[in-house]
Amino acid sequence: MSRPSIKRVAVIGAGPAGAIAIDALAQEKTFDIIRVFERREQAGGCWIGDKARPPTLTNFPSLANRTADTPLPIPPKLPAQTPKSDRPRFTESSVYPYLETNVDHLPMSFSQEPIPGDKTDKSIALHGPETPFRHWTVMQRYIKSLIERNNYEDLVSYNTTVELAEKVGAEWKLVLRKEGKEKDYWWTEYFDAVVVASGHYWVPYIPAIEGLEEFEKGRPGSVIHSKHFRGREYFKHKRVVVVGASVSAADIAYDLAHSQTANLPVHIITIGHAANGYFGGGAFEHPRIQQHPSIMSVCPKTRTVHLVDGKSIPNVDSIIFGTGYTWTMPFLPNVEIRNNRVPELYQHVVYQRDPTLLFVGAVGAGLTFKIFEWQAVLAARVLAGRAKLPSVQEMKEWEEKRIKARGDGVKFTMVFPDFEEYFEDVRRLAGEPENGVGRKLPKFQREWFRAFMDGHELRKEMWRRLNTEARDEEEREKGVVKARL
Repeated sequence: MSRPSIKRVAVIGAGPAGAIAIDALAQEKTFDIIRVFERREQAGGCWIGDKARPPTLTNFPSLANRTADTPLPIPPKLPAQTPKSDRPRFTESSVYPYLETNVDHLPMSFSQEPIPGDKTDKSIALHGPETPFRHWTVMQRYIKSLIERNNYEDLVSYNTTVELAEKVGAEWKLVLRKEGKEKDYWWTEYFDAVVVASGHYWVPYIPAIEGLEEFEKGRPGSVIHSKHFRGREYFKHKRVVVVGASVSAADIAYDLAHSQTANLPVHIITIGHAANGYFGGGAFEHPRIQQHPSIMSVCPKTRTVHLVDGKSIPNVDSIIFGTGYTWTMPFLPNVEIRNNRVPELYQHVVYQRDPTLLFVGAVGAGLTFKIFEWQAVLAARVLAGRAKLPSVQEMKEWEEKRIKARGDGVKFTMVFPDFEEYFEDVRRLAGEPENGVGRKLPKFQREWFRAFMDGHELRKEMWRRLNTEARDEEEREKGVVKARL
């Protein structure tokens, strides 16, 4: 296979997917220019801790119909300077002060770069001295360290948003906006290929509920998404409704209930919704959590949440939505997102219509960092001309087969439970380093999957243990009350 004349590569994003993509590209030693554009002020992606108070939510219809993240208008002539935009761009992360990973560090580590072994006293108390979980600051430092090595930091332009990526002839034209203190600076750069590593956990999805936006307007900040949760203290003595049956809703509801910070019980909307396949619904069985079916409407005047079963929750102070995210790429207007996934991605990496557009991180949860690494190496080898791709027809057949087996939606992006098959397929496509040049992918190790699942069992056991302790405590309190009477 003849090598394409790809010498200039742009990477969008400096989170975990972008960090490993930089190394994979650099180790191919065939590109003249590698430029990385990160819209935050530092590397880390969703592991960056925000110091500023999260913004209040607005324009609820657009959050519900998944149209919230619209592109900014581009100046007619570039380069240019414009006043700073006040349009929400959803760049804030979902980190709160005591957040820890919910996955074992082994399956989260890249194959050649182990995650540091720092453990918090809290994690040790909950899971023992060999706790596999890490504080968010460990993860942020880990990702930053990957970019700070080998002078990779010189490749990154921070506070820089890719506002448009479009193919013009044989080149990719990128319209870029760098945020200044008072004004934004716009310009263009040209590349032979683009690697999208921008993630898809940024734009909150909040379902359409009658009266919800008016409820929020009456007391700004009373409706938040889980990405804006900044700790239990903000909900002290408040009556809280949490919406969602998966991981973020479970963590938040459990935190508020077990700490007895919020008014009890903590109400959660789970009935009729499937619990997370990895973690189950054990968190919701805490005696201070009360489960309910879906919300029918919210009355802003009385601050009452009306449920589909005819019951209601009165005097609600806060509603927290752990309802997932909308995947948006406003900088790629010619690439559609359908059913919250990008169609026509072979092995979730190569855009079938144009193999100079590649993605790292376009998958659902599960061994994500390692999957990013395999995808990054495949992307780098494709651009270096060292990986042989199947025909477009074969790539289409791969997608059609997957849709038939899993459906055309979020489940399409889930690698679970076929981790070994996926890792080995990508490794085979990427091939071995050529004459020692390039990042080497090891064979899949089932210990990674075992550690991944064992970590989930640790959390389930924690919930069972703490639930029992809470029930025993309630029984003791009831006994004391009876004795007094």
